[in-house]
Amino acid sequence: MSNEKFVEPAILARRVAEQHGVDLSKLPKILDMSAESITPNVHAINANCPDERLKFIFKNLVDHLHDFVRETSITTEEWMTAIQFLTETGKMCSDIRQEFILLSDVVGVSTLVDTLNNVKPPNATETTVLGPFHTEDAKDLENGATIASEGKGDYMFVTGKVMDTKGNPIAGAVLDAWETDETGLYDTQYSDRDGPDCRGKVTSAADGSYSFRAVIPVPYAIPSDGPVGKLIERLGRHVFRPAHLHFKIEAPGYEKLVTALYFKGDPYITSDAVFGVRTSLIVETETITDTSLTLARGFQRAEPHAELKQDFILATPGECAEARKRTMPALA
Repeated sequence: MSNEKFVEPAILARRVAEQHGVDLSKLPKILDMSAESITPNVHAINANCPDERLKFIFKNLVDHLHDFVRETSITTEEWMTAIQFLTETGKMCSDIRQEFILLSDVVGVSTLVDTLNNVKPPNATETTVLGPFHTEDAKDLENGATIASEGKGDYMFVTGKVMDTKGNPIAGAVLDAWETDETGLYDTQYSDRDGPDCRGKVTSAADGSYSFRAVIPVPYAIPSDGPVGKLIERLGRHVFRPAHLHFKIEAPGYEKLVTALYFKGDPYITSDAVFGVRTSLIVETETITDTSLTLARGFQRAEPHAELKQDFILATPGECAEARKRTMPALA
């Protein structure tokens, strides 16, 4: 027999709690959970959270999640299916693919979060969802340079200015642009990707101007090889996004702008799978038939090309705060 003195289980348990820094005096007494008592008891055990904002967020999350379970009478099998779905979603994530962002997009949460958090003055460029295909490895390019390698699609020259809400040019604004190629794929969707393509960064000049060569993007299906794509199909929805050109624009002293431009006449412009289209972001291109201009812009083939002219208007943090106060006083 052991010579060690016997310790009652309750005392031993208290010692373990003390070793782990758990203050038992602050813990609520939660026993015998029922469908009615579980929610307030979860709130009670979270009540010691020192971060008031985190505690507030989790209180509302638990309320809505528990109400969802009660209202739907969800079965154990259905809940396990949901857990497996989230597990598979996580497994599809990598440094160049974010399946959870895609999930957030297709259920409208990304657009809702964007709408609530990016209120702009009326004349500032509107925001839209970032999407799951942005990367941090886009190269810095000179104005007029190309973001797309040869053979990626029909030529498109993009030009415009970055300005403030009073019409003054903003110099030094970094415009990070990315798009699909003519097959509707981003570079990150190719297994043999060896660097960024159809993406790049240019910086606005002293007069706020910017320009770069791109290709005309096309509508594309969101990734269907993962759990989110399969979910969309089961819901009886189409999986297409209208053609668009993404931008993330940053300049000192101004709110970051994440937006995209959509092309008039696209068949999916009114049924975007991720709810990203805003009327103010729908644009038209002009067809340039002057082949001398085509060559002057550095294209390797003398042929007609599309030209897209688009100015961007950035707002200051103060202007955005005022706009938020006016339009959403309850959230300001």
